[in-house]
Amino acid sequence: MSTIKDVAKYTGLSIATISKYINGGNVLEENRVIIKEAIEKLDYRRNEMARGLKTNKTMTIGILIPSLENIFFTSIVSIIEDHLSKEGYGTIICDFREDADLEQVKLEFLVNKNIDGIIMVSYGADQKYIKALQDKQVPVILLDRMLRGLECDCVLADNLNASYQAVEALITRQHKRIGIILGPEETYTAEERSRGYIRVHEDYDVRIDNALMVSTDYTVEGGYKALSDLWNKPDRPSAVMVTNYEMTIGAIMAINDLNIRVPDELSIIGFDNIQMSKVVRPPLSIVEQPMKEIGMTAAKLLVKRLKGDYDSFPATYRLKTNIYIKESVAKFQG
Repeated sequence: MSTIKDVAKYTGLSIATISKYINGGNVLEENRVIIKEAIEKLDYRRNEMARGLKTNKTMTIGILIPSLENIFFTSIVSIIEDHLSKEGYGTIICDFREDADLEQVKLEFLVNKNIDGIIMVSYGADQKYIKALQDKQVPVILLDRMLRGLECDCVLADNLNASYQAVEALITRQHKRIGIILGPEETYTAEERSRGYIRVHEDYDVRIDNALMVSTDYTVEGGYKALSDLWNKPDRPSAVMVTNYEMTIGAIMAINDLNIRVPDELSIIGFDNIQMSKVVRPPLSIVEQPMKEIGMTAAKLLVKRLKGDYDSFPATYRLKTNIYIKESVAKFQG
């Protein structure tokens, strides 16, 4: 079996240059060409097991998310995986289906794979497992959801202001009965979006009807049922904000099945995937989370920690969302 020394001898380049190329670093184009040729001709394969024994590093990162069917999380994971690959790291991606017990099982699975670090979205795992990782100097980056009481790096969207600004856009258009479809009450994102909804009502002195605040499970089915329930209330809302992509799809399906005229009978603001606003008619108003920025920030922060740089630990990044008001929102005429 060929070794990195064989590749260096074949190319006439240093082992450091060969290693940099293999680990995804930037090398001169002319060097890249001859290294690639040498690797193919010599059939060189990096021995990760031996490398791990020598360095006590596996060059593997664990990524734990609630669902592989959720476009928000998979879009972010794609960005993270791409950046980590360029840094020479492989990834193991697991989902836990919004199940706290399964989250713990999957986290233990990743730990047993001797990962060098982990990026995770937590449903509310027992914090002792994360603390145990930190005690072993394994960097942990929390994504999307903060765990209160735990000192840990965290990258998330500014959920409170995302909700505040969307509902504010409805209030300033004279809507007084505004429904909101939230995720599970125990999740950080749902809690923050609920706080934004409540705060903007208080700031504009608009009475809150708790019956218009519906918690469900971040699924298409949950969004469908929540919108249907809101519409079938005796005193239905004139506007609704939906707080994730899957629930937005479900809400739109319910609107179509119930023959609700948007925005004449109901104004609606959805969440994520701005491309969807171009498909739905009338064009859908959207709160857009900065998925690319979230992914890049998390990946770069993890690499920084892996290099032993713990400056400003624990760091929390709350990234700004954008709101695009389209024809699905109209001034209330009641």
